[in-house]
Amino acid sequence: MRVSTSQIYTLGSDSISKTQSDLLRTQQQIASMRRINAPSDDPIGSASAVAVRQSQARTDRFDQSIATAKDALGQNDTVMTSVVNLLQNARTATIAAGNGTLNDADRRTFATQLSQQLDQLVGLANSKDGNGNYLFAGFQSGTQPFVSSAGGVSYNGDSGARSVQVDAGRSMAVSVSGDALFLANPTGNGTFTASAPSTNAGSGTLGATQVVDASALTGDSYKVTFNVVGGVTTYDVVDTTTATTLSAGNAWTTGNAITVAGQQFTLTGAPASGDQVDIAPSTNKSVFATIADLVAALNAPVTDDASKSALANRLSTGLADLGGALENVMTHQAQGGSQLAELDSLSSIDQDRTLAYAKTLSRLEDLDYTKAPTDFAKQQIALDAAQKSFVSV
Repeated sequence: MRVSTSQIYTLGSDSISKTQSDLLRTQQQIASMRRINAPSDDPIGSASAVAVRQSQARTDRFDQSIATAKDALGQNDTVMTSVVNLLQNARTATIAAGNGTLNDADRRTFATQLSQQLDQLVGLANSKDGNGNYLFAGFQSGTQPFVSSAGGVSYNGDSGARSVQVDAGRSMAVSVSGDALFLANPTGNGTFTASAPSTNAGSGTLGATQVVDASALTGDSYKVTFNVVGGVTTYDVVDTTTATTLSAGNAWTTGNAITVAGQQFTLTGAPASGDQVDIAPSTNKSVFATIADLVAALNAPVTDDASKSALANRLSTGLADLGGALENVMTHQAQGGSQLAELDSLSSIDQDRTLAYAKTLSRLEDLDYTKAPTDFAKQQIALDAAQKSFVSV
């Protein structure tokens, strides 16, 4: 094969150009301290680096979402702590108001205190976040959720719970709807309620309630009616749901526990003939209505043993309902605490991921500081040799 003079010049020129290009690339790598400055430097490594950066960007977005979720849950926890303290103070005031030595004026003082706490509770229920959105309005964050009126406190929000995606496949609720926190409070002991109608004429006072046989629960409502004949007190039990008399003429003395379908309550004092106790499944009641009922009970005058007993029964019912409201708020607060702990764990995992991504990118893109200067020296010598050889040829 014959090689022309022009081919010799072309081959020599191409070889020098390639060597110069390699030398320039090495200079750029040393100047930037990076092995890959363009996809052509390492196509496979460059593609891998792009994938790692995408994963890193996704992790960064999750970190931002976690910070947002922590802020929201922290604000909720702060408000719920205030609500818990307020409800505990309301329980303390209610217990103190039940002191039998107090007169009507003293009880009205406690009623005023509870009324003020009710106003404070409405204010807490209408708390806002840093952006001016209501915390407990569900999805209606721009609408004031709770409004007080002569008929009580009404709710204008919904049952929605705002959520944030904090990890791949993990979406976390960061808000609590107002109806779940303030309205859905179980009455009584959470299973059933025992209440004495205001029409009772005797001095029978309700005591503790409990479930003694869960297997006997039916979900029906019952009426226990007391009969007093010749100084002897008995009671009848009627299932008001089925209109069936379950038993009649049961002997009773003050303080004795009465059990109906696995549900037990105590009654002390002296019920009048015809007095009754109503037993019904527990329902949900607004904490605002509970405090308002206590205020009304304490403002009512006590004129005789019957009204004194009625007040004691209303306070006992109110205390049980306050206990249910307090437990409900504390349950939501504990759930928020668990969520914050999970967010801390996810944040720690994201930090580990970020470190791993940084190491991977360093391996793919960072310059080998020992090898690069050596390559640069070899390429420079090769270029000088090529230029001199070409001139000689």
